[in-house]
Amino acid sequence: MNITANSTDVKNILLKNNSGLELSILNYGATIQSLKVPSKNGSKVNVVAGLYKPEDYTKDLYKKHNICLGASIGRYAGRVSGGKFTIHDKVYSLPVKNGLHLHGGNEGFDKKIWNIDTISDDQNSVTLSYESKHLEEGYPGNLKVSVTYTLVDFNVDITYKATTDKSTVINLANHAYFNLDGQGTILNHELQINNTHHLEVDSNLFPTGKVLPSKQTRFDYSKSSVINRKDFKGFDDTFVLGDEELAAILTSKVTGIEMRVTTNQPALVIYTKDKFPTIPLSANYMDYPAICFEAQNFPDAPNNKNFPSCLLNPEETYENKTRFSFSINE
Repeated sequence: MNITANSTDVKNILLKNNSGLELSILNYGATIQSLKVPSKNGSKVNVVAGLYKPEDYTKDLYKKHNICLGASIGRYAGRVSGGKFTIHDKVYSLPVKNGLHLHGGNEGFDKKIWNIDTISDDQNSVTLSYESKHLEEGYPGNLKVSVTYTLVDFNVDITYKATTDKSTVINLANHAYFNLDGQGTILNHELQINNTHHLEVDSNLFPTGKVLPSKQTRFDYSKSSVINRKDFKGFDDTFVLGDEELAAILTSKVTGIEMRVTTNQPALVIYTKDKFPTIPLSANYMDYPAICFEAQNFPDAPNNKNFPSCLLNPEETYENKTRFSFSINE
C-alpha cells in the first residue's frame, strides 16, 4: 500500500494510473490533497488547491477558516435555514454559528478521521468510510457513509454512498478547489455550465425557494466564455442541472487542460473564493485562486418541499456519483 502517516494519525494515500494521473487522498475529511494531471507541454500540474503537509489540515490555523479544501462535506452540504428541520412531525435542531448552519455543523465530516477500508491492488482506487452516530451535530440516525475515489483513464470518479437506521436528511459533496494552471488565478479560465435555471437566494445566501431562469443573466454560461466577464461578481450559487449528466466544462489555455464535470446529482454549487487566507498552501495563488464544483442536492432542501427530496430512510441507499474528466487541448 502506498500510504504515508504522521503522528497526528493523518494518513496520505497516493493513487496513480497509466494515464499519468496522480491523486493524493487524506483520511482526514476523506480529502483530496492534490491531483496531478498531464499538461500540453508534458509536465504535470496539480489542479487542486491544497495544503503543503497532511498534518496542516488538523491545525487551528487552517480549521478556523472553514474553507474545506478538497474535503468530503456532510451530513448536509450547504446551508440549512433556521438551524432546524422536521422529519415525520419531529423537529431536529442543528448547531448555528453566526446565524448559519453550514456544511454539517461545527464538526462536520470534513473534520473527521475516516477509516481506510480498501485500496485496489493496482493502486488506482481507495474506499474510505465513516459512521456518524445518532444526533451527531443534531442529525437523526446512525449513518454509515463511504466514499470511493477511482482513477479510470483520464477520469477521477468519486462515489459517495450512505445508509441509515432512522429517517434522516443527507447531502454529501466533495469540496475540491480547482485551478487548471496550478497557481495564480482562475479568472482567465473558460467556463461552460449546462444549466437553464438557478436558485434565488436572500442576503444571507439562503435559498428563497424560487427557481429562476438563467438565460441572459450573469448565471448564463451556456456558451463557453472567460470567467472574468463584465458581469462576473464571484459565485456562491446553485445551478440547477438538466437531464444530461454533463454539468460543466472548465478550460485553461495556458496548460491546455480541459476538465468536464458529470454527475447524477440535480445541482452544481459553484463557488469562487475571492482569496485564500494566510495558510500553508502548496502553491502561490492570486485573487480568485480557484473554483469549486460541488455536485449535490439543493441547499436547504430539508426546509423547501418544492426542492428535490433529501430524505434517506432505512433500507434505502444514498448514492452521489461525480466524475472529473481531463483532456488536453494543444
